[in-house]
Amino acid sequence: MAKKQQEFVTQITPREENFSQWYTDVVLKTEMVDYGPVKGTMVIRPYGYGVWELIQKEMDARFKATGHQNAYFPLLIPKSFLEREAEHVEGFAPEVAWVTRGGTEELAEPLVVRPTSETIICEMYAKWLQSWRDLPMMMNQWCNVVRWEKATRPFLRTSEFLWQEGHTLHATAEEAQEETLKMLEVYREFAENVLAIPVFCGRKSEREKFAGAAATYSIEAMMQDGRALQAGTSHNLGQHFAKVFDIKFLDKDGSHKYAWQTSWGTSTRMIGAIVMVHGDERGLVLPPKVAPIQVVILPIAAHKEGVLDKAYELKARLEAAGIRVKVDDRDQSAGWKFNEWEMRGVPMRMEVGPRDMENGQVVVVRRDTLEKEFLPMEGLEAAIEERLQLVHEGLYQKALKLRESKTVDATNYEAFKAGVEKGFVHAMWCGDEACEEQIKAETGATTRNMPFEQKPFSDVCVHCGKPAKYEIYFAKSY
Repeated sequence: MAKKQQEFVTQITPREENFSQWYTDVVLKTEMVDYGPVKGTMVIRPYGYGVWELIQKEMDARFKATGHQNAYFPLLIPKSFLEREAEHVEGFAPEVAWVTRGGTEELAEPLVVRPTSETIICEMYAKWLQSWRDLPMMMNQWCNVVRWEKATRPFLRTSEFLWQEGHTLHATAEEAQEETLKMLEVYREFAENVLAIPVFCGRKSEREKFAGAAATYSIEAMMQDGRALQAGTSHNLGQHFAKVFDIKFLDKDGSHKYAWQTSWGTSTRMIGAIVMVHGDERGLVLPPKVAPIQVVILPIAAHKEGVLDKAYELKARLEAAGIRVKVDDRDQSAGWKFNEWEMRGVPMRMEVGPRDMENGQVVVVRRDTLEKEFLPMEGLEAAIEERLQLVHEGLYQKALKLRESKTVDATNYEAFKAGVEKGFVHAMWCGDEACEEQIKAETGATTRNMPFEQKPFSDVCVHCGKPAKYEIYFAKSY
């Protein structure tokens, strides 16, 4: 590492030294987040929330394009609602926060602080659904949830976090399955085309599925340290909750039938994924489509005539083209500003000074490669848009290459154990939950998901040697 870079990164722990501390340093130093006063909570600061707003904007447009509407359901859920579905309550009981008093009075029935909204939404759906004409019901809500986590880390796992949760009702099992897979594809496309994060899509094992679901599907991303992050899930709930909450409709044939349900969600942990997939020794590297500031303009020798005016003129031009821009005219040295904005991960830095004005050009530096380039001021808008797309593509390809280098095919347990210390392991598995639990106990690795297109490359389970049923990915995870 060059001396200059060593001096800069003294405030950020090197990734190779301690990846976990590097992550914490980055999200705190860049003012994305801070610790809340209650253990396990976080305060999302404006810069971090700016990323979340852009994630919301991009995803919300995709939800509406697929026919979903936004709604809002209560934060507090009666205890009896959660207890109606045994598997569901068992799955969430260890993480539930309770409200037992209102003011000075004991509540007649304890309330659950929303860990997820299936039960409260089911109660309302049972009230609203009357006939086949009401179907499909397709709603999403943006909200917070509370899960009393023991081990926490900003964005990745906190006691309270922000997310979206979609909940839909359908007339047939086929329609529900189609919806489940459609929304998983929405998540995949979003992860790859907006966040520049390659993901594996597939079905979760029975042990790893959502509590109460018939089947759960996920997108799994690899972080730079080789660990997996479940970045989004889509659940086919079958008729389990419909039967518990009596969600029926009068069908065309005059008979009453139970509806078929789905639910699907992603959360602020995607911000953690962005940091851990794209960040480097200098700090954040933000994908352009969710960067609150896509281009920062630094006036060089700002005290000289016309420089500051030119910087703001360029800002206005780029903003008119739909690019998010900031002019940094603070009284700090250029070197200090270079380091500051590199640490904050702004996709592109632009410099303009007296000489640039004479030559009708600007200097631009890409955050992903730190490459410097001179661009003419004429036609600048199109040139910047093109380069922002190149930044996105560069980030995606770099992440894909890393994932490929840290994913191994294992046909024996020794190769498996070595592989999970490095990253993902692609293996054949018997499908036995006891085998799955033993693998986790011995290696710390869990099943991530099973590819939709199964391509067996061994006849036996990588762990127990029994006949193999599934091609699957294993990894240690966040």
